[in-house]
Order: sequence, then structure tokens, then C-alpha cells
Amino acid sequence: MKKIMKKRLGAVLRRLAGEETGAVMMEYVILAVLIAAAAVVAIAYFGKTVTSEANVASSAMTGKGNKASEMQQQIQDKQSTYQQEAVDANKKFSDAKEDAIKE
Repeated sequence: MKKIMKKRLGAVLRRLAGEETGAVMMEYVILAVLIAAAAVVAIAYFGKTVTSEANVASSAMTGKGNKASEMQQQIQDKQSTYQQEAVDANKKFSDAKEDAIKE
């Protein structure tokens, strides 16, 4: 009877003190979730660019060199358009900031 009481008391004390048997598994779960989240963000951010570049490479490898060149040119045009839009937006922001400072 005393042995049973000791086992139960020991189990209660371990429960109160906090068992760490599941702690390692939880760390792995948290790590897996963080890796999955990073993968989703990377795919969302780079997905279109990677797909476009893969299409260009595929066209070039299949002997459709002209099509690959055209696709590459379209990608470069889009990138330069985006860069120009970013420069314009930056200029507008700078102008608005200067106007705000003058007032």
C-alpha cells in the first residue's frame, strides 16, 4: 500500500514540477512550423520570377531560342518598368516630404 502511495505521490509531484518529456517534440514542431512559414513566404515573394525564369530556360533548352529571347526581353522590360515606377514613387515621396517640411 505504501508503494502505491509513493508512486502516486511521485506522479503528482512530477506533474506539478513539470515533466519535460514532450518539450523536445514541441521544439521540433515549432521549428517545422517556422520552416514551413519561411517556405510559404519565399514562394509568395519569388514565385512569379522563378516561374518566368524557368519558362525561359525551358524554351531555350527545347530549341526555341527566339521565343526564349522574347520572353527574357519581356521579363527585363517588366523589371525596368517596376524599377522606374519605384523611382517615380520615391521621387513623389521625397517631394511630399520636402513640401511637408516647408509648411
